[in-house]
Amino acid sequence: MDPRVSEDKVPAYDIIEAKIRQIDNTVIIFRIFYMLDTFIFKFQFLKKDTMCIVELPKKLLLDVKSGDVESERRLTDILISSIESSDCWKKVES
Repeated sequence: MDPRVSEDKVPAYDIIEAKIRQIDNTVIIFRIFYMLDTFIFKFQFLKKDTMCIVELPKKLLLDVKSGDVESERRLTDILISSIESSDCWKKVES
């Protein structure tokens, strides 16, 4: 199991959260895991009774945090394509 991380350990977390709210304010960030072997943050988003998992490279988030405009544009594209894709959202069993 990959270690779960808190939002203060995620580079550019506040930017990600703001972008998600702009795309769809009903989506919440449920959990974040850090996959050390690939240097990727795995985000679990919830919307009603569905979950979408999005993997974001640590380097991309560090570049966004440093103010790189092209990296922020890439982040936005990834979030939009994931959140708006019906393929991403899977029913959560309770």
